[in-house]
Parts: sequence; C-alpha cells; structure tokens
Amino acid sequence: MSDFILTAEGIYKSFKSTEGDEPLEVLKNVSLKIPKASITSIVGSSGSGKSTLLHILGGLDRPDQGAVFWGEKDLASMNSDELAEFRNTNIGFVFQFHHLLPEFTAIENVSMPAMIAGKSIEDSKRDALKLLDRFGVANRRNHRPTQLSGGEQQRVSMARAIMNNPSLILADEPTGNLDDSNTSIILNMLFELRAEFGVSVLLITHEKEIAKRSDTILEIKNGELTTL
Repeated sequence: MSDFILTAEGIYKSFKSTEGDEPLEVLKNVSLKIPKASITSIVGSSGSGKSTLLHILGGLDRPDQGAVFWGEKDLASMNSDELAEFRNTNIGFVFQFHHLLPEFTAIENVSMPAMIAGKSIEDSKRDALKLLDRFGVANRRNHRPTQLSGGEQQRVSMARAIMNNPSLILADEPTGNLDDSNTSIILNMLFELRAEFGVSVLLITHEKEIAKRSDTILEIKNGELTTL
C-alpha cells in the first residue's frame, strides 16, 4: 500500500493569452507527492499558478497534460459525476473567501456534504453541530454567512471541509482575508486537524513564515515546482 495520498506526474496547464496568439503557460511539468498524515505548503507570488495547481489536484480542473492519482485511481478516468462524488467524500476544501452558501445557516452549510453523501438530515445535523462546537462556533449555528464575521465564516468552512472525514484538506490562502489574530487561530486549527483526524493538509500561501510550520515546503515559480 502506498504511503502517499496523492501523486501528480508531469502536470502542464496553459490558458489563452489576452495579448496574442501564444498561450500562457501556467504549470510546466509539475510533479509532487503528498504523504499520508502530512502538512505540505506551496508558496509563490500572486499569479504563479498555486491556485491552478490546487484546482487540478482537487479535480476541479483538468491539466492539458499529465496525471493526478489518488492512490491507484487516476482522476482523468472519472466523469463529472464520479469526480463530484469523489471530491465530496475524499477532499475537504477551504478557500480564502469561504464559498459558504448564503441562503443556508452555518449548521446547514456544514451538514450539506454529509447529506449529499446519503446521510440522514438528523444524523448530518448532529455531526455538524459537533464540528461547529469543535471549531468554537456552535453558538452561531443558526446564523447565515452574512451574519458571521470573517473568522467565524472560515471556522464554519473548516467544519464543512472535515465533515465527511476526508483524507486530504486543500486550503487555498485560507487566512488571506483575515486579520493577524484570526490568522493565528485559523492556522492553529488547520494544523491541529492532522493530529485529531489523521488528515493530510496541502496549504497554498504566499507567506513563507506561515509555510515554515509545514513538514514540506514547495515553491512554484515560473510554472515550475521546487523544494525549499
């Protein structure tokens, strides 16, 4: 059995350029492995391709060339419905801007992945409440996202990400919209997930000081990935 949650091999990705006919190469022959129960950070400047890589690793986008394997499973072998189901049960996403559903309360947002996976509403809300309590926002369970502070929204987002016991959390600049105090709190909670749930964390950040807490630090520059 492999010691790696995820393996990416020879990832290329380009986009149409607005300034000419030549495509803009964002990722060039990127390969990496994410060990089980590990914390890995990818650093790089704005526009370096960090988020594009995360979206490809999480099955939200497809590379022009290369492959992403979860264990022995090639993401390219799945259709859209299979990918959606796979993401829901294996990957937790934490984004800078939360992406909470505005019409639903905190507990409903956290319950959603479990209900999509087939768990009953009652069981989903019971488990969601436990996670909201774990992240210190159980008292805000009936509030909608617009009624929550930025830090509270991110805690709800993290509770939602861990709801289906994923093997990997993909966190894209999760503290980029927070003040220093909330940044410290959210990062501590994020790194605690490995010890508490045995989950791996892949953190995208432009802050090298934040990345220093990781087991492995990678840097993306000019579309290429190197180890720091």
